[in-house]
Amino acid sequence: MQWVLFDYGEVLCHAQPAADREQMVRVAGIDADRFWRGYWEHRLEFDRGTLTPGAYWSEVLDRRARDAEVERLVELDVQSWTHVNDDAVAVLTEFHEAGRPVALLSNAPACVAEGIERLPFIATMEARFYSGHMGVVKPDAEIYLRVAAALDVRPQDVVFVDDRLVNVNGAESAGMTAVHFHDAETLRADLKLALATPGEAP
Repeated sequence: MQWVLFDYGEVLCHAQPAADREQMVRVAGIDADRFWRGYWEHRLEFDRGTLTPGAYWSEVLDRRARDAEVERLVELDVQSWTHVNDDAVAVLTEFHEAGRPVALLSNAPACVAEGIERLPFIATMEARFYSGHMGVVKPDAEIYLRVAAALDVRPQDVVFVDDRLVNVNGAESAGMTAVHFHDAETLRADLKLALATPGEAP
């Protein structure tokens, strides 16, 4: 039985809305370009769990962040990543209800993972993996191999879905089949093709 392993950000949720992004910048009290440069420059280490929330936001602000600031920025950051893509979740639900086991693999720090875990549809997935809990991030081959081992399947028994081509390539390098996410309708067709038994019409 093949598993479908979904990325979260910008697949099962939408990109951070402009209003949420603007609110984070206002709370940070620094120039937007400077904020987003710091936000992304240090994000993978935050995702990996090597930076605490306090250390991460201090890097973003380029000064020691106060506890109240960290708490508020974490709250807004989590909020910005929890706008569910209902169309993509519908595809996930469709395959799951057809008997396909589904799991989640997200580059997300532990605090964001906690927010994701509160979303109702997440609990329907058989397994969820977050980089902040694992100490390794996509596209490192190790993370895909560890997920396959945890699911007790071979990497080639997993179809991975991600919006970032670098992560798709990472999954393929670990032996998984991978689908590059563009939109829900294309995903539905791509998954049918990827999961079709050889000789069977998708």
